[in-house]
This record gives sequence, structure tokens and C-alpha cells, in this order.
Amino acid sequence: MEVTLFTLSSSSSAFLSSHLKPKLKHPCSLSKRPTLHLNNTKALPFRVTSSLSVPQCDTSLPPAVQTFWQWLRDEGVVSGKTLAKPALVPEGMGLVAQRDIARNEVVLEVPKRLWISPDAVSASEIGNVCGGLKPWLSVALFLLREKSRDDSKWKLYFDILPETTDSPVFWSEEELDELQGTQLLSTTMSVKEYVQSEFQIVEQEIILPNKQLFPSPITLDDFFWAFGILRSRAFSRLRNQSLVLIPFADFINHSSSVTTEEHAYEIKGAAGLFSWDYLFAIKSPLSVKAGEQVYIQYDINKSNAELALDYGFIESKANRNAFTLTLQISESDPFYGDKLDIAESNGMDETAYFDIFLDCSLPEKMLPYLRLVALGGTDAFLLESVFRNSVWEFLDLPVSRANEELICRVVRDACKSALSSYPTTLEEDERLKESELNPRLAIAVGIRAGEKKVLQHIDSIFKDRELELDILEYYQERRLKDLGLSGELGDIIFWE
Repeated sequence: MEVTLFTLSSSSSAFLSSHLKPKLKHPCSLSKRPTLHLNNTKALPFRVTSSLSVPQCDTSLPPAVQTFWQWLRDEGVVSGKTLAKPALVPEGMGLVAQRDIARNEVVLEVPKRLWISPDAVSASEIGNVCGGLKPWLSVALFLLREKSRDDSKWKLYFDILPETTDSPVFWSEEELDELQGTQLLSTTMSVKEYVQSEFQIVEQEIILPNKQLFPSPITLDDFFWAFGILRSRAFSRLRNQSLVLIPFADFINHSSSVTTEEHAYEIKGAAGLFSWDYLFAIKSPLSVKAGEQVYIQYDINKSNAELALDYGFIESKANRNAFTLTLQISESDPFYGDKLDIAESNGMDETAYFDIFLDCSLPEKMLPYLRLVALGGTDAFLLESVFRNSVWEFLDLPVSRANEELICRVVRDACKSALSSYPTTLEEDERLKESELNPRLAIAVGIRAGEKKVLQHIDSIFKDRELELDILEYYQERRLKDLGLSGELGDIIFWE
């Protein structure tokens, strides 16, 4: 039986084989902000002048932010209806309430003409040469080209974007050393290799052959910057577009106290005195007092490793800690073909990834898959074609003592092996967490400690299962009961 505690999470693998996923959602998915909803309610074709004054920008903010705010006012994005404004907050830059905001009240609206999206790329001068690229690649090139232009519509927006984030993608080698033994380190290195590979392709096929469209040099560091901006700030799945940067809206920060992702909407409404446009709107998921920060939930299902990779932070909540267990049907298994056929018939493959979260139950299909991988010896009769349509149902429950004992031993051994690969102990990490750490070291220590806790959690589940081996009911006992050949105590019934 081959069981691997794999270094790449299932989400990472999916990312590397497809395109970046949305910003609020999966270590390699360009996911960021939440799924957006289309609201068919139409606004009046004109704006009613609000009695509220236009929010003023705090003069203590950096000049670039003040200039950006003035640009938003000139573009008609900021008005008396805008309920939040930028402010310096513990996270860096965020949005604070102008006045008391009720739950589900619209905080801001941004017209489509200011979005940076695949549609914007298609309508631009580089639209034709970027047409066959993955959406994130085309938007990244567009972002870099516009950033280099003094006459770009978004110049003042680019001026306030960060040069880097605390995502491990941007860490130094010394900082990455703090992730030794973690799955996040392997995922980070794979993502960096992926981005570098994609850059080399677009450089040779798009950038260099079209120097008239890309007159300013684009380096690998530039490309990583664009990747980091999209990963950390882009909203996803907006009117079938895979990712969209929305100036002003991307100031909003995440809070673990927000437990819903239902806050971002797209509506058709007035974008000026006589114009219509699609508007991106954010509603506050919580009631907020004047002067308090407005928050949203980036993604309720992401693990801490995914939050770190996407946004450069982690949470203290236990159920954000995860470890990905990778199981594989070995090609050297004498029953490889039969097992693969059964796995595929039940929506699985020869390799299966199971994300296990701290203090949560095991994924639904994990035990059946484990039993399938371990199936052999006297239990191999279940692989025969006569059982093919019902074998997965049998695998939902213990097959035999030998099979159950094997999966417990293999998983526990794998957990112990993984725990031994960290250079620090959980106790050492917990002591470090009590000291004053810089943000990146705090992430590394939190990830290390979280993975170890999940591994101990998995080990304890299978340790408890080992203690139950003598009292579990196995396939043969269940079968005899079904045939009426076994009593309630499991004794075989004989007739004269």
C-alpha cells in the first residue's frame, strides 16, 4: 500500500494545471475576493443628488493616496453616497465608515470602465496578441504595460499599489528556511517555478516579438509583481470573467469575524448624469459604527497556507489549519487495474488528495479510498467484477481486521514521518508565537505549528481506531447477519 504525505495540496495542483483561480477562494488558485452576484435590479438613468457631503480624504494619508482619492472624485466614483473612505489601519491601508453603516448597506460602487479585466485587455491595443493567453497572463501583461505608461487611465491607481506582499512567493531564502518541513514551502517553490515558466513563454512568444506594443522592458521581477497584485487583490467570476482588479474596492480588508461571502454584487446602473454602466458594489456584511473599519470575508474555506500564499496573512482560528494527505494506488499493485477502475467509477483517480482540517472529521471519501488502496490478500475477492457495482458501498465500512489495521498503521507511520521532518517541535513553535515576531516569521511559525497540530489530530484519529479493531464489525460478519446466519453477538447459527 502506497501512502504519501504529499507536498502539494490538491488546490495547488489544480492551480498549476489550469489558470489562476478567483481571489477569494484556492495554494494555487488566483482567487481573491468573493464570488460576485448579478443583480438585475436597474437603477434610475440619473443620479439623485445626495444631501450627504462627498467624503474628504484624511490629509495625514500618503500624498499618493490623497491624489488617488481626488481621481476617484473626478471620475464620479466617490460621491455623497460613498459610505467609506481610505484610512491607515493595523493591516496597512483599509476602508473606514463615514457614518454608521447598517448590515447589507451598500458601501461603494465602481463603474466597469475603471475595472482592469480580460474585457479591458481585449479592447486594448494588446488585445489581439493576448487573445490566446490564460486570463491571468493577459491581465498581468496589460497591468505591466499600463503601469509603464505616463498617460494610463489607471496611473494614479498604480501609484498606490504595494511593491510586494507578505506572500511566501516574495520571501528571501532565509525567510523561506523558516518553512522547512511544511507543505507550504513545497507549494511556494512550485508556484514560483510555474510563474517563471509562464514568463519565459510569454516573453518569447508575446513580449519580444511585439516590442512596439511593449516598448518598456518587462523583467521576471515585474512579472512576479503583477502576479502578486492579481493574487492578492483581484475579484473573481465577475460576469464570466476569471479575475478583475477594481480600484478602490480592493482597499477593503478581511476579517475572520465575517462569516459570509455574500457581499459583492454587480448591478446595471447609472454611472454618470446621462450614462449607464455595470457597477461593482460592495455591501457591508456587518453593522459598522462611524470611524470603524469595514471588512469582508475573503474566503471562508481557505486554509492558512492558502491565505498566506494568496494574501500574506494567516488566522488564529483552529479550523484554518490544514494538511493535505495524498493517497495513491501503486502501479506495482497486482490489482492496480481493478482498483483504478473502482476509483474512477466513483469519481476518484489513481491519486487522491484529501485536505484535513484541525478538529474536523475526515473527508467523506478518505476511508473508503484508503481501504481500496490497502485491499488485498483474502479480501481481494471484493475486487471481482461481480462486486463492481457495490464494492464502494462495502468500503464505506470496515472490510476486515487486517485491512483496517493496515490503513491505521500506514497513516500513523506517515504522520510520524512528516512530524520528524520539521526542524522545530510544536512546543518550540508555541513559545515563539508568544514573542514579538515580524509578520513573515509569524506566518512561518503559525504554519509550522498548524501543520503539526493537524498531523497529531490525524494520528490521534487512527490511534483511536486501532483501539477499536477488536470491536469493529467487518464485511464477513455483516454478510452473515444479512443472510441470517449470525446472531446479534456475532455467533454463527447452526441447524440440525
